[in-house]
Amino acid sequence: MTDRMNHARADDYLAQWNERLLIDYLDEAAARHPERDAIIDFEYGTTRELKLSFRELRHRVDRIAWSLIGLGVRRGDVVSVQLPNWWHFVAVHLACLRVGATTNPLMPIFRERELSFMLGLAESRIVIVPKTFRDFDHEAMIERIRPSLPALRHVIVVNGSGPNSFDRQLLGAEVPADAAGTFAAQRPASDDVVQLLYTSGTTGEPKGVMHTSRTLLTTMLPSIGHLQLREGEPILSATPLAHQLGFILAVIVPIVLGSPIVMQDVWNAGVALERIRQYGVTFGMGATPFLADLIDTAARQGDAGPLRTFLSAGAPIPRLLVTRAREEIGVKVLSAYGMTENLLVSAARPDDPEQKVSETDGAPSLGLELRVVDADRNRLPVGQSGRLQTRGTSTFVGYLKRPELYNVDVDGWFDTGDLARLDADGYVTITGRWKDVIIRGGENVPVVEIENVLYRHPSVRQVAIVAMPDARLGERACAFVVAREAASLAFAEMQEFLQQSGVARSYWPERLELVDTLPMTATGKIQKFVLRERAKALVEMQEACPAAEGVRNGNRDHKVGGRQGV
Repeated sequence: MTDRMNHARADDYLAQWNERLLIDYLDEAAARHPERDAIIDFEYGTTRELKLSFRELRHRVDRIAWSLIGLGVRRGDVVSVQLPNWWHFVAVHLACLRVGATTNPLMPIFRERELSFMLGLAESRIVIVPKTFRDFDHEAMIERIRPSLPALRHVIVVNGSGPNSFDRQLLGAEVPADAAGTFAAQRPASDDVVQLLYTSGTTGEPKGVMHTSRTLLTTMLPSIGHLQLREGEPILSATPLAHQLGFILAVIVPIVLGSPIVMQDVWNAGVALERIRQYGVTFGMGATPFLADLIDTAARQGDAGPLRTFLSAGAPIPRLLVTRAREEIGVKVLSAYGMTENLLVSAARPDDPEQKVSETDGAPSLGLELRVVDADRNRLPVGQSGRLQTRGTSTFVGYLKRPELYNVDVDGWFDTGDLARLDADGYVTITGRWKDVIIRGGENVPVVEIENVLYRHPSVRQVAIVAMPDARLGERACAFVVAREAASLAFAEMQEFLQQSGVARSYWPERLELVDTLPMTATGKIQKFVLRERAKALVEMQEACPAAEGVRNGNRDHKVGGRQGV
């Protein structure tokens, strides 16, 4: 698709948008389909199931909004939400929109170190947490760090029993008849910041990414057509709502479509399949580990029920999974690529040919331009890998309190930090991250492509390749591998497999470390900066003790480690 066509279609959607907020779509859905299920909610460790219709959801949203005003929340204030995939998360975000506050989603896995930094930087007025989740006491944790957070006025606890409980603080007050005028006075403009979401920490310290209704909606509205999603069809929400993928596809899109959100707060592929079948779910999304688990479980059961498509993003997808999903369980995998900063950059379409799905990360979202450039920002030709830049309506508006890090140039091009190539049809293939690049003797190693080859080995469950320092060549490649159950992988076996796969010898990993797990973010992204430090430490240890076990004497190109914990 040409840039001109891309912009023309995006302009059509922009005209239809008419600067509405997501809360306006809730009001519309409640008016058109008041009794249709909006949220089907389950809670970990209990048998509780809660269904909220669009009418009931709007009623609760208005109560929460009125209560927030009563607690002193004003337009522009930050309300932090550290909740699992429960109905409260969606309702609080919509209530914040009603009163002009900024929602700050926080992953439930965060603890004192992360929260002290994030709540402090945001100067959050309110934080909403579960009493306990997965046997961890979140209320007690917040109280421990509260003295270091002078801006924090209220801690509200879901499933709490005290005066600060969610039900007492946010659902107890009746909304007066004249509340509409107050809500209208606090209504945010389309360019006001409504979401503050921290980057996932795959490369180090997180940054507070700021989005507006314009940046969130003007790309997600046309993406509904891009993904061929249909009004009223249930969407499975197992990806954390506090991650951008879950937020845009399981909060924004269902409200816009008037579709039920089937929530899952703790990932379990068997439970996911039960809910898919019970509620007729046709669309789901998640990172690669979710997809792999779902395929394995559904293959054992024979099918994936009514599930039609599964969008996978957040990390490179092993191409083998795309083929397995289609052949073994009849599900179309949509490869996709996005960032906290600019949402859904690209995605395969359900009617794309298999080659586009299995060999690319999809076509650009409407309203977004993509280009690949060299180190001097010169555009590179089709098929050549370089730095990926994006420009369009979904580009974030800045990093909180760090304007110097806002890497958008005067022409609107944002440096993604990723390496990619574009094909003749404009489809993008992510080939790595700038910091993941391995430059061996002056030659770039195509990290993602080699990982995809190794994923095809029957013994490999997960793999991540990172750079390790080398005095002669600058860098060499180290492969960290999680083997499948009851399987293993020898260094020589890996070499033989790469040779049989036709991989150039200079691209082969020169160290293999078998590990029990890979360090991951809560959303399933591999933290390669942790692995790079691990590889560096292994090299330093080896240099200090040249006769260490696993080193092939006299051949520094081939080093093999044993099973290590990371």
